[in-house]
Amino acid sequence: MELDGKKVLVIGAGRSGVAASRFMAARGALVVLNDRKEFIDWSNDALALKGEGVVKLLAGDVPSWLLDQMELVVVSPGVPTKSIPVRYAERAGAEVIGEVELAWRFLRGRVVGITGTNGKTTTTTLIGELLKDAGLPVQVGGNIGTPLISLAETSREDGWTVVELSSYQLETIKEFRPTVAIVLNLMPDHMDRYETLADYGAAKHRIFRNQTAADVAILNADDSVVSSWASGLEAHVVMFSTARELDEGLFLRGRELVARTWSGERTLATRDEMQLKGLHNVQNTLAALAAGLACG
Repeated sequence: MELDGKKVLVIGAGRSGVAASRFMAARGALVVLNDRKEFIDWSNDALALKGEGVVKLLAGDVPSWLLDQMELVVVSPGVPTKSIPVRYAERAGAEVIGEVELAWRFLRGRVVGITGTNGKTTTTTLIGELLKDAGLPVQVGGNIGTPLISLAETSREDGWTVVELSSYQLETIKEFRPTVAIVLNLMPDHMDRYETLADYGAAKHRIFRNQTAADVAILNADDSVVSSWASGLEAHVVMFSTARELDEGLFLRGRELVARTWSGERTLATRDEMQLKGLHNVQNTLAALAAGLACG
Protein backbone atom coordinates (compact mmCIF):
# COMPACT_ATOMS: atom_id res chain seq x y z
CA MET A 1 0.00 0.00 0.00
CA GLU A 2 1.53 3.30 -1.12
CA LEU A 3 1.14 6.12 1.41
CA ASP A 4 3.59 8.73 0.16
CA GLY A 5 1.66 11.87 -0.76
CA LYS A 6 -1.75 10.31 -0.02
CA LYS A 7 -4.34 12.57 1.60
CA VAL A 8 -5.60 10.78 4.70
CA LEU A 9 -8.20 11.57 7.32
CA VAL A 10 -8.06 9.67 10.62
CA ILE A 11 -11.33 9.89 12.56
CA GLY A 12 -10.92 9.33 16.28
CA ALA A 13 -7.97 10.63 18.31
CA GLY A 14 -7.73 7.72 20.71
CA ARG A 15 -4.81 5.34 21.00
CA SER A 16 -5.33 3.59 17.65
CA GLY A 17 -6.00 6.86 15.80
CA VAL A 18 -2.81 8.43 17.12
CA ALA A 19 -0.77 5.32 16.24
CA ALA A 20 -2.25 5.16 12.73
CA SER A 21 -1.61 8.87 12.17
CA ARG A 22 2.01 8.63 13.26
CA PHE A 23 2.61 5.50 11.15
CA MET A 24 1.20 7.00 7.95
CA ALA A 25 2.81 10.41 8.40
CA ALA A 26 6.19 8.72 8.78
CA ARG A 27 5.62 7.18 5.34
CA GLY A 28 4.85 10.46 3.64
CA ALA A 29 1.08 10.62 3.93
CA LEU A 30 -0.62 14.00 4.40
CA VAL A 31 -2.59 13.23 7.55
CA VAL A 32 -5.41 15.08 9.28
CA LEU A 33 -6.41 13.66 12.68
CA ASN A 34 -9.95 14.50 13.73
CA ASP A 35 -12.01 14.01 16.85
CA ARG A 36 -15.37 15.49 17.79
CA LYS A 37 -14.02 16.36 21.24
CA GLU A 38 -12.52 19.78 21.89
CA PHE A 39 -8.73 19.91 22.07
CA ILE A 40 -8.85 20.31 25.85
CA ASP A 41 -10.18 16.73 26.04
CA TRP A 42 -7.56 15.23 23.71
CA SER A 43 -4.76 13.08 25.14
CA ASN A 44 -1.23 14.43 25.39
CA ASP A 45 -0.11 11.82 22.85
CA ALA A 46 -2.62 13.13 20.33
CA LEU A 47 -1.73 16.77 20.92
CA ALA A 48 1.97 15.95 20.63
CA LEU A 49 1.47 15.14 16.95
CA LYS A 50 0.99 18.84 16.26
CA GLY A 51 4.32 19.64 17.88
CA GLU A 52 6.00 17.02 15.72
CA GLY A 53 4.73 18.97 12.73
CA VAL A 54 3.72 15.95 10.66
CA VAL A 55 -0.04 15.70 11.37
CA LYS A 56 -2.71 18.39 11.24
CA LEU A 57 -5.25 18.27 14.07
CA LEU A 58 -8.94 19.08 13.69
CA ALA A 59 -11.48 19.20 16.53
CA GLY A 60 -15.22 19.10 15.94
CA ASP A 61 -17.11 18.29 12.74
CA VAL A 62 -15.21 17.63 9.52
CA PRO A 63 -16.18 20.10 6.77
CA SER A 64 -17.45 18.59 3.52
CA TRP A 65 -14.78 20.40 1.47
CA LEU A 66 -12.10 18.51 3.40
CA LEU A 67 -13.86 15.17 3.02
CA ASP A 68 -14.02 15.79 -0.73
CA GLN A 69 -10.21 15.91 -0.86
CA MET A 70 -9.50 12.73 1.07
CA GLU A 71 -8.24 9.58 -0.65
CA LEU A 72 -8.21 7.40 2.46
CA VAL A 73 -10.19 7.55 5.70
CA VAL A 74 -9.05 5.48 8.69
CA VAL A 75 -11.84 5.05 11.22
CA SER A 76 -11.13 4.39 14.89
CA PRO A 77 -13.13 1.57 16.53
CA GLY A 78 -15.33 3.90 18.57
CA VAL A 79 -16.59 5.73 15.48
CA PRO A 80 -19.74 4.15 13.96
CA THR A 81 -19.29 3.20 10.32
CA LYS A 82 -22.72 4.70 9.61
CA SER A 83 -21.69 8.15 10.87
CA ILE A 84 -22.19 11.03 8.44
CA PRO A 85 -18.47 11.81 7.76
CA VAL A 86 -17.73 8.14 7.03
CA ARG A 87 -20.66 7.71 4.68
CA TYR A 88 -19.92 11.04 2.96
CA ALA A 89 -16.28 10.11 2.42
CA GLU A 90 -17.23 6.76 0.88
CA ARG A 91 -19.66 8.43 -1.52
CA ALA A 92 -16.96 10.96 -2.42
CA GLY A 93 -14.69 8.10 -3.49
CA ALA A 94 -12.36 7.69 -0.50
CA GLU A 95 -11.39 4.23 0.69
CA VAL A 96 -12.63 3.73 4.26
CA ILE A 97 -10.83 1.23 6.49
CA GLY A 98 -10.00 0.75 10.16
CA GLU A 99 -6.66 0.67 11.94
CA VAL A 100 -6.60 -3.16 11.94
CA GLU A 101 -7.00 -3.28 8.16
CA LEU A 102 -4.29 -0.64 7.78
CA ALA A 103 -1.96 -2.69 9.96
CA TRP A 104 -2.70 -5.88 8.03
CA ARG A 105 -1.42 -4.31 4.83
CA PHE A 106 2.00 -3.79 6.42
CA LEU A 107 2.29 -6.76 8.78
CA ARG A 108 4.77 -9.53 8.05
CA GLY A 109 4.33 -13.13 9.14
CA ARG A 110 1.12 -14.81 10.26
CA VAL A 111 -1.74 -13.69 12.49
CA VAL A 112 -3.90 -15.29 15.18
CA GLY A 113 -7.12 -13.32 15.64
CA ILE A 114 -9.32 -13.68 18.73
CA THR A 115 -12.81 -12.30 19.20
CA GLY A 116 -15.92 -13.03 21.27
CA THR A 117 -18.00 -11.28 23.89
CA ASN A 118 -16.04 -12.52 26.90
CA GLY A 119 -12.55 -13.93 27.47
CA LYS A 120 -10.73 -12.24 24.58
CA THR A 121 -7.97 -10.64 26.62
CA THR A 122 -7.29 -13.77 28.68
CA THR A 123 -7.18 -16.00 25.62
CA THR A 124 -5.01 -13.57 23.66
CA THR A 125 -2.52 -13.43 26.53
CA LEU A 126 -2.49 -17.22 26.90
CA ILE A 127 -1.80 -17.75 23.20
CA GLY A 128 1.02 -15.24 23.28
CA GLU A 129 2.60 -17.06 26.21
CA LEU A 130 2.13 -20.50 24.61
CA LEU A 131 3.84 -19.44 21.38
CA LYS A 132 6.61 -17.69 23.28
CA ASP A 133 7.22 -20.81 25.40
CA ALA A 134 7.35 -22.86 22.19
CA GLY A 135 10.19 -20.68 20.97
CA LEU A 136 8.24 -18.96 18.22
CA PRO A 137 8.73 -15.24 17.47
CA VAL A 138 5.50 -13.65 18.72
CA GLN A 139 4.03 -10.25 19.54
CA VAL A 140 0.64 -9.43 21.04
CA GLY A 141 -1.63 -6.46 20.44
CA GLY A 142 -4.94 -5.13 19.19
CA ASN A 143 -7.86 -4.43 21.50
CA ILE A 144 -5.75 -5.73 24.38
CA GLY A 145 -3.98 -2.37 24.53
CA THR A 146 -1.24 -2.01 21.91
CA PRO A 147 -2.61 -0.81 18.54
CA LEU A 148 -1.93 -3.40 15.86
CA ILE A 149 -0.38 -0.77 13.60
CA SER A 150 2.31 -0.26 16.25
CA LEU A 151 3.44 -3.86 15.68
CA ALA A 152 3.83 -3.64 11.91
CA GLU A 153 7.40 -2.35 12.15
CA THR A 154 8.56 -5.17 14.43
CA SER A 155 6.68 -8.00 12.72
CA ARG A 156 8.76 -10.78 11.12
CA GLU A 157 8.18 -13.07 8.17
CA ASP A 158 8.84 -16.08 10.42
CA GLY A 159 6.78 -14.72 13.33
CA TRP A 160 3.25 -14.60 14.68
CA THR A 161 1.16 -11.62 15.69
CA VAL A 162 -1.61 -12.45 18.17
CA VAL A 163 -4.37 -9.87 18.07
CA GLU A 164 -7.47 -9.32 20.18
CA LEU A 165 -10.30 -8.01 18.02
CA SER A 166 -13.53 -6.27 18.97
CA SER A 167 -16.65 -6.30 16.82
CA TYR A 168 -16.03 -2.60 16.14
CA GLN A 169 -12.59 -3.35 14.73
CA LEU A 170 -13.93 -6.17 12.56
CA GLU A 171 -16.55 -3.90 10.98
CA THR A 172 -13.87 -2.12 8.95
CA ILE A 173 -11.71 -4.99 7.69
CA LYS A 174 -11.48 -5.73 3.96
CA GLU A 175 -8.47 -7.96 3.25
CA PHE A 176 -7.49 -8.88 6.84
CA ARG A 177 -6.93 -12.64 6.96
CA PRO A 178 -5.81 -14.39 10.15
CA THR A 179 -4.19 -17.78 9.67
CA VAL A 180 -5.95 -18.81 12.88
CA ALA A 181 -9.27 -17.18 13.81
CA ILE A 182 -11.11 -17.78 17.09
CA VAL A 183 -14.61 -16.90 18.22
CA LEU A 184 -15.01 -17.65 21.92
CA ASN A 185 -18.71 -16.92 22.46
CA LEU A 186 -21.54 -14.57 21.56
CA MET A 187 -23.81 -12.85 24.08
CA PRO A 188 -25.83 -9.62 23.93
CA ASP A 189 -23.40 -6.72 24.18
CA HIS A 190 -22.91 -3.28 22.61
CA MET A 191 -26.61 -3.22 21.85
CA ASP A 192 -26.42 0.56 21.69
CA ARG A 193 -24.39 0.04 18.49
CA TYR A 194 -26.21 -2.97 17.03
CA GLU A 195 -29.94 -3.26 16.47
CA THR A 196 -30.06 -7.03 17.03
CA LEU A 197 -27.89 -9.87 18.33
CA ALA A 198 -27.71 -11.10 14.72
CA ASP A 199 -26.12 -7.79 13.68
CA TYR A 200 -23.58 -8.09 16.49
CA GLY A 201 -22.87 -11.69 15.49
CA ALA A 202 -22.41 -10.67 11.86
CA ALA A 203 -19.68 -8.24 12.91
CA LYS A 204 -17.89 -11.01 14.83
CA HIS A 205 -18.32 -13.44 11.93
CA ARG A 206 -16.30 -11.11 9.69
CA ILE A 207 -13.12 -12.50 11.26
CA PHE A 208 -13.54 -15.52 8.94
CA ARG A 209 -14.43 -13.66 5.73
CA ASN A 210 -11.05 -13.95 3.99
CA GLN A 211 -9.90 -17.29 5.35
CA THR A 212 -9.15 -20.17 2.98
CA ALA A 213 -8.87 -23.93 3.33
CA ALA A 214 -5.25 -23.40 4.41
CA ASP A 215 -6.39 -21.55 7.55
CA VAL A 216 -7.94 -22.66 10.85
CA ALA A 217 -11.19 -21.49 12.48
CA ILE A 218 -11.62 -22.30 16.18
CA LEU A 219 -15.20 -22.29 17.51
CA ASN A 220 -16.95 -22.83 20.83
CA ALA A 221 -19.07 -25.97 20.45
CA ASP A 222 -21.07 -25.00 23.55
CA ASP A 223 -22.33 -21.74 22.04
CA SER A 224 -25.30 -22.51 19.78
CA VAL A 225 -24.82 -19.49 17.53
CA VAL A 226 -21.04 -19.72 17.20
CA SER A 227 -21.05 -23.49 16.60
CA SER A 228 -23.69 -23.08 13.88
CA TRP A 229 -21.18 -21.13 11.80
CA ALA A 230 -18.94 -24.17 11.29
CA SER A 231 -20.65 -25.54 8.19
CA GLY A 232 -20.31 -22.31 6.22
CA LEU A 233 -16.60 -21.65 6.69
CA GLU A 234 -13.80 -22.14 4.15
CA ALA A 235 -11.18 -22.77 6.85
CA HIS A 236 -10.51 -26.03 8.65
CA VAL A 237 -12.75 -25.97 11.73
CA VAL A 238 -11.61 -27.00 15.21
CA MET A 239 -14.19 -27.05 18.01
CA PHE A 240 -13.72 -26.91 21.77
CA SER A 241 -16.14 -27.80 24.57
CA THR A 242 -16.34 -27.96 28.34
CA ALA A 243 -19.80 -29.58 28.23
CA ARG A 244 -19.18 -32.78 26.28
CA GLU A 245 -16.61 -34.96 24.58
CA LEU A 246 -16.16 -34.23 20.88
CA ASP A 247 -15.46 -36.74 18.14
CA GLU A 248 -12.74 -34.35 17.03
CA GLY A 249 -11.52 -31.25 18.82
CA LEU A 250 -10.58 -30.19 22.34
CA PHE A 251 -12.73 -30.87 25.38
CA LEU A 252 -12.86 -31.22 29.15
CA ARG A 253 -13.15 -34.76 30.49
CA GLY A 254 -13.30 -34.82 34.26
CA ARG A 255 -10.35 -32.61 35.16
CA GLU A 256 -8.38 -33.31 31.98
CA LEU A 257 -8.13 -31.02 28.96
CA VAL A 258 -8.04 -33.42 26.02
CA ALA A 259 -7.29 -33.02 22.31
CA ARG A 260 -8.77 -35.66 19.99
CA THR A 261 -8.05 -36.10 16.28
CA TRP A 262 -8.68 -38.87 13.77
CA SER A 263 -5.35 -40.41 14.80
CA GLY A 264 -6.01 -40.54 18.54
CA GLU A 265 -6.17 -38.37 21.65
CA ARG A 266 -3.88 -36.93 24.28
CA THR A 267 -4.21 -35.02 27.52
CA LEU A 268 -2.74 -31.53 27.17
CA ALA A 269 -3.24 -30.30 30.73
CA THR A 270 -5.35 -30.74 33.86
CA ARG A 271 -7.46 -28.25 35.77
CA ASP A 272 -5.17 -28.80 38.77
CA GLU A 273 -2.27 -27.38 36.73
CA MET A 274 -4.19 -24.25 35.75
CA GLN A 275 -3.59 -21.03 37.62
CA LEU A 276 -6.77 -19.51 36.17
CA LYS A 277 -9.89 -20.69 37.99
CA GLY A 278 -13.46 -21.13 36.81
CA LEU A 279 -15.10 -23.07 33.97
CA HIS A 280 -15.00 -19.99 31.72
CA ASN A 281 -11.22 -20.03 31.97
CA VAL A 282 -11.18 -23.70 31.00
CA GLN A 283 -12.94 -22.62 27.81
CA ASN A 284 -10.37 -19.87 27.27
CA THR A 285 -7.54 -22.33 27.87
CA LEU A 286 -9.00 -24.90 25.46
CA ALA A 287 -9.27 -22.20 22.78
CA ALA A 288 -5.67 -21.11 23.45
CA LEU A 289 -4.41 -24.71 23.30
CA ALA A 290 -6.27 -25.21 20.01
CA ALA A 291 -4.54 -22.13 18.64
CA GLY A 292 -1.17 -23.36 19.87
CA LEU A 293 -1.66 -26.67 18.08
CA ALA A 294 -2.77 -24.87 14.91
CA CYS A 295 0.36 -22.71 14.97
CA GLY A 296 2.54 -25.79 15.13
